[in-house]
Formats: sequence, structure tokens, C-alpha cells
Amino acid sequence: MSLKNTLEIDLIKASTSKIDTIDFENLAFGNVFTDHMLVCDFKEGSWQKPIIKPYEPFLIDPSAKVFHYGQAIFEGMKAYKDDQDAVWLFRPEENFQRFNKSAVRMAMPEVPENIFMDGLKTILDLDRNWVKKGIGNTLYIRPFMIAVGSGVIAQPSTQYRFMIILSPAKAYYSGEVKVIIAEHYSRAANGGIGAAKAAGNYSAQFYPTKLANDKGFQQIIWTDDATHTKLEEAGTMNVFFRINDTLLTAPTSERILDGVTRKSLIDLAKREGMDVEIRSVLVDEIVNAAKDGSLKEIFGAGTAAVVSPISAFSFKDVEYSLPKLENSFAHQLKDKLTKIQYKKAEDTFDWTCKV
Repeated sequence: MSLKNTLEIDLIKASTSKIDTIDFENLAFGNVFTDHMLVCDFKEGSWQKPIIKPYEPFLIDPSAKVFHYGQAIFEGMKAYKDDQDAVWLFRPEENFQRFNKSAVRMAMPEVPENIFMDGLKTILDLDRNWVKKGIGNTLYIRPFMIAVGSGVIAQPSTQYRFMIILSPAKAYYSGEVKVIIAEHYSRAANGGIGAAKAAGNYSAQFYPTKLANDKGFQQIIWTDDATHTKLEEAGTMNVFFRINDTLLTAPTSERILDGVTRKSLIDLAKREGMDVEIRSVLVDEIVNAAKDGSLKEIFGAGTAAVVSPISAFSFKDVEYSLPKLENSFAHQLKDKLTKIQYKKAEDTFDWTCKV
């Protein structure tokens, strides 16, 4: 895939760059931002001309509907730099399509492809020095849209703001990750907004995750809202299970996000001849597999974390440890995926595109 810029964008460059003040070896995820941001407003029924300007706060009315009714969506993407200093994106069309699916579900206007893609290319080209070489170094990309129309009547806004901000990043999680299987709280429900990247999905996770943290666990494996018998996602990630040599993951649904990393890992696993089953995964099935030793791995998958191995899980106050494997599926798949993203291996899927 290639990105060709056909959109006219107003550009105001930062007078000075703050890049030399940043310690790129000690980055906390999502706390540092580049010199510029993209802003494009929707009003009077149409999208306005985008502008790229210095990264800065902006004014918003206290009655803006994003504050009162939660109309807010976002995406998570990354840019990578290869050994020749070229900057690459990974499957950006998937993020664009999912962004607009989220917009439709949240009664927000769809963002035109040229605004999303051309705006993304332009700001990445402008801030390309913030993308550092080396596996593990990325530029995290956060497109998002909020309702900025004023008024506290409970109805969709008529004005919206689409933005793209960029953040240099290293690893999302560090150290071993232990999880609790949810027995009461749910991430999403049928008929709800679980398949959308809506801001409210994530804020609703904070309280039960804090309860897990207080018990010494980093995240939660969410279960279905109706019966709490089906395993669905892990924290903010899709989740995979390996029983013997079979890789299991739940199908996408109204409750489960259609993760770009998830679908990429499935394709890679199939290409490598791994046995993959996309089906409902039951709590009892995983607990029993942990007891009899056939459960070899659990790992999360997402843009920010890429692949995050899980060392142990707890269910009904019983903790089950996972074996430490030298050549795990998680390691194999992460290695193959990152080599494609950093252009260290052939991209047989045509997933990458040059900025």
C-alpha cells in the first residue's frame, strides 16, 4: 500500500523543536508528544480544511458534549523506522476503517479517507525525526475524535473535532504480567459499544483493574457479560491461549474489538503452520488445561503492547502459573511480526506502507 497526498492542509510549523530535550532511552508510554498535531473540525454538516500546527492545549466550551455524553473515539497505530531511515506504517487502512466503524456506532460523522490518510502522512513526514531506529522504538499514533458542540441536552453533537497526535514510545508493559479472570465485572455487553474504540470502554475498566492491581495482578481477562464462562479479552488487548500446540482465540463480536495485531498474528500463525482455532474459549477449559499441564501459554495482543506474555492467572482465588518456554509461540509470533514492521523480513502480506 502507498500513501499519496492529495489533500490541501494548512501548515504552521513549530518555531523550535523540543526533540533535543527528550530522553528517548527512558520514555514512559504516552507521556511525551512531538512538535505538531493535526486538527480538523466538522461543523455545519461538513468537514473543514485540516490544519497542522504546534502541539498545544486548546479551548473548549464547558458544555461540550464530549464531557457530558461521552462521544469520543480513538485509534492506536505506530510508525517504524528501518535501517535506511525510511518511515513505515503497518496496515493503516485497517485503523482507518475501524475508526469510522466506531464513529458510526457513536453517532459521529465518518472522517473522509483523504483527511485521515493524507493528514497522517503529512504530520508523520513533518515529525519523522521523532521516529527512532531499532526494534522496540516506535512512534505511537493517536487519531481521535471528540464532540465539541455545546449544550447539555442529551442528543448527538453537531460539531466534532478530529485530531492526530504523536508520541515516541518503547515497550508498553514491562516485567511479568499476571491476570485475574473476571467473575463479576464485564468489559462490554451484546448490543453495546464493545466493538468500538470508544473512550468509555476504557474508563469503565479502570475500577475493576484497580481492584486487580490491589491484589497484585496487572490486568483482567474479561469474560462474557451474560454467563462469565467465556474468555474474551485481556485488559486492553485481545487474548490468545495455547493448549498443547493449538492456538485459541475468541471470535470478534459486538463485545470484542477487531484488533489489527490480533488478525495479523492469526495470519502469521497460519502461514507458519500453527494450528489456530477461532472459537469461544471457556473458563473451565483453560482452568482444566492449567491443572493437567496442557496449557502452555496465554498472551495478549495489541498495537501498544504488540505481544504481552502472561505468566499466571487467578480464578476463584486460586493462582495458576504458566510454564516458562524458551521458544514460545508468543515469542515466535512477535519476532516475525516486528521483523515485518521494521522491514527486516519480507512482507509477504503487503501490510506495510512507506511514508
